[in-house]
This record gives sequence, structure tokens and C-alpha cells, in this order.
Amino acid sequence: MKDKGLMTPFVVTADQRRSRRGADAVPAALDALAALPQQDVLLGFERTAGDEIQGLLSSAHAVVATLQVLLRQGQWRIGIGVGPVERPLPDSTRAARGGAYLAAREAIEAARGNPVGLAVRDSREDLPAEDPGRAGWQAETALLLWGYLLSRRSPEGWEVCDLLDRGLTNRAAAAGLGISPSAASQRAARAAYSEGRRGAALAAELLARAATEGAQ
Repeated sequence: MKDKGLMTPFVVTADQRRSRRGADAVPAALDALAALPQQDVLLGFERTAGDEIQGLLSSAHAVVATLQVLLRQGQWRIGIGVGPVERPLPDSTRAARGGAYLAAREAIEAARGNPVGLAVRDSREDLPAEDPGRAGWQAETALLLWGYLLSRRSPEGWEVCDLLDRGLTNRAAAAGLGISPSAASQRAARAAYSEGRRGAALAAELLARAATEGAQ
């Protein structure tokens, strides 16, 4: 059994949009998520039902990294659930239970109502879902704004952002893409690279704060 003694984990549930009219996106999503650092993954992502995947994460930064993968693919409706889970943890997320899982299910339904297709719910909060005083609402708002920014990024923009995220300089990224440093800089600007990084950091901070405040 896996159990790291986490007080407030995050459940991420993603449901493929328009799955009946397209190819199964689950295998590619699972491969991409498996390539992320796994130190904050409590229960790895797996197909839980039909065209749905789910995982249990121990940090807000891991949630944001997961969301970036799924939002980039553009095929998912995503719910983030915050709250307790039953202990000890099972070997599979399909066998896990607890408030965080119920909150993620509620979030998936709420995500149907916005174009980004993302929502956050906390099983411990007793304020209305749209109350700005709700810590989860604040985290959700930051994620929606960041997600909208990512949705406008072109494939060429993602290419240069990927290289910059690996720590390459603008000049090295340009060489890797076979373009001039000026062109690479323009691509990064159009892709809102700096703003995207700041948005991701803010979203992670607010999500972590929501988890911490709800535990008090």
C-alpha cells in the first residue's frame, strides 16, 4: 500500500470531450502524464471508466504540471478535488475513496459550464461555489485565466516554450528550432511564455493555500 501521510491530497479527474466522435485520447494522455516527475504522485493516473482518467497527487505544483499536459491536448474536461482520502491508500486510484474524490466528481460537472473546461471543488468548504471568499474559488479563477492563456498558444509557440522550459537560452532555443534568435523571441512573446510561467506559479500557490486553509 502507498501512503505518504499526506493531510490534504488533490484528486484530478479528466473526462474526454466529444469522445464518441473522436479517437480514444486516453493512451496518449497517460503516456504524457507518466513522463512527468512522479515524486508527488500518490496514485498514478489510470483509466477509471470509459474515456475518463484519474490520479491522486500530493502537491499543487504537480497538479499544475498535470493540467498543463491535459490543457495542451485540448480534449479534456478536468475536475480538481481537494479534501481527505481514506487511509491506508490502495494500490490503484480506482479503489480509493474519500472527500477529495467526491469533490473531483462535483468539479467535473461544474467544468461543463466554462470554455476552459476546468473547475476546483473542496469537500471541506461550506461556502457557495461562486463565493470569492472561498479559497477554492480563488485557485479556480487563477487556473481558468492561465488555462485560457494556454488555449491560445500555437504549436510553434509550444515548441519554443518547451525548449525554454528545459532551461535553454533564447539563442539555444532558436538554434534548436532552426530560426533566428529574434524569431524565437517573437514566438515566445506571442505564446505569452513569461506570463504563462507566472500564471502557473500563481495558480499553484493559490491551490496550495486553498488546501492549507481548508485544513485549519
